[in-house]
Amino acid sequence: MQPSIDNNQHHHQQNNTHPLTHPNRPFLGSSMAGDDGGRPSKTADLDAPLHVFGFEIDVVSPSLVNGRLRVTPKCCQPFKVLHGGVSALIAEALGSIGAHVASGFKRIAGVQLSINHIKAALLGDLLFAEARPVSVGKTIQVWEVKMWKIDPSTMEKRAQLATSRVTLLSNLPVPDNAKEAESILRRHAKL
Repeated sequence: MQPSIDNNQHHHQQNNTHPLTHPNRPFLGSSMAGDDGGRPSKTADLDAPLHVFGFEIDVVSPSLVNGRLRVTPKCCQPFKVLHGGVSALIAEALGSIGAHVASGFKRIAGVQLSINHIKAALLGDLLFAEARPVSVGKTIQVWEVKMWKIDPSTMEKRAQLATSRVTLLSNLPVPDNAKEAESILRRHAKL
């Protein structure tokens, strides 16, 4: 499933369809790295580090970025729980993608990231992450990113795993060697 990019700021707040049970969304886990029957990820080019861990992005818009991950050995610490650094990577990546779209595709740079780990995600658990803007200014954006365990039988949020705030500088010019970033993001768009 390709993620959708929506420029309507209020679309997701007015839509009563839960992002995990949206009719256009495949079964949770059906296209995750390591559990996909060898199919390549459709969102790998949006964020290479996220792709390494099997994270799949579902929705991209100026007001919401979300996606999912099955916790595999590749993203676990030695105690077979999700590594906190992977949670931080997810938070910064989703906040940055959202800020990039919200800024009109200007270059984004993380300024500060804080994360509170509330509960552990175990090897094999399903995780859902959602980033929403707190403040979108011309120079600075702040995004809140929350992560939950997902009940695989109902695909509903079960236990909150982490909450984070990502502060981003959002008015930088895009260097010539990175102009492709906008076209990659737009390629996944359904405008």
